[in-house]
Amino acid sequence: MKNLLDLEKKINSELATKIKKTEIKHNQIYIEINKKDLIEVLLFVKTDKDTKFRQLIDVTAVDYPEEKERFKIVYMLLSHEFNQRIIISYYISENEVIPSLTSIFPSANWMEREVFDMYGINFKDHPDLRRILTDYGFEGHPLRKDFPLTGHTEVRYSEDKKKVVSEPVKLEQNYRNFDYESPWEGTKYIKDQTDNNDKKN
Repeated sequence: MKNLLDLEKKINSELATKIKKTEIKHNQIYIEINKKDLIEVLLFVKTDKDTKFRQLIDVTAVDYPEEKERFKIVYMLLSHEFNQRIIISYYISENEVIPSLTSIFPSANWMEREVFDMYGINFKDHPDLRRILTDYGFEGHPLRKDFPLTGHTEVRYSEDKKKVVSEPVKLEQNYRNFDYESPWEGTKYIKDQTDNNDKKN
């Protein structure tokens, strides 16, 4: 379907009870659905002759730690035939398990692993749900808002042990020298050096 307004009407009429809200923004359709209807909605937009959203571009999440339903799960799909994009989303609570889309879109495999790794969201019936971006034994989920910016551990090469070691993060500021001067004015040692050179000349 070439016209976005017609497409929005079609989706709303066919999936009336499953749609919470639709909106056309940035030349794309944004759809908020009921989480229990995910598979049915995705099968419809993928297989219907007027939609044909056959490519899953991305699966991601947004963290709202202060909310009861902490995570917003977002699916981005593309219709090559109509050159249109659709964004489907719904909300879940922190420990909720959601269905995997690997049986509908095989490309969801790595995307869901990334969401699992970065946010700690579990996917039911995923064929290989394990971390994909962080290291073995990594603690926590880096894209959650309550994850510390420094992380929990740091990896470094130990001269004593002659190997790479992982240890708790230490942020020792005692012996650091901070230069608070404006970079536009130049640091003190550069100014002193410039002044000395000017005196010599």
